[in-house]
Amino acid sequence: MTNIVKQNIIEKKIFLLRGLNVMLDRDLAELYGVKTKSLNLAVKRNIDRFPSDFMFQLTKKDFENLRFQFETSSWGGRRYLPYVFSKFSAI
Repeated sequence: MTNIVKQNIIEKKIFLLRGLNVMLDRDLAELYGVKTKSLNLAVKRNIDRFPSDFMFQLTKKDFENLRFQFETSSWGGRRYLPYVFSKFSAI
């Protein structure tokens, strides 16, 4: 069975950061049906296969700026600054 994700759901998970359209690691992992930790680990293990702007970790300033793009905070419990994936790396 194939799961189809509606385009508007994906569009709501894309944010502008540093002039790039990016998606949070947790959102991309959810779309692929894997754990966030597993997604990040798989990329880190194969980092030499990806362009340098494929994925990057947010700075504290980036994190705060991105939080303001959300109406409510659902960021509780994060022990590390999240990673984001560029628009082209997510597809």
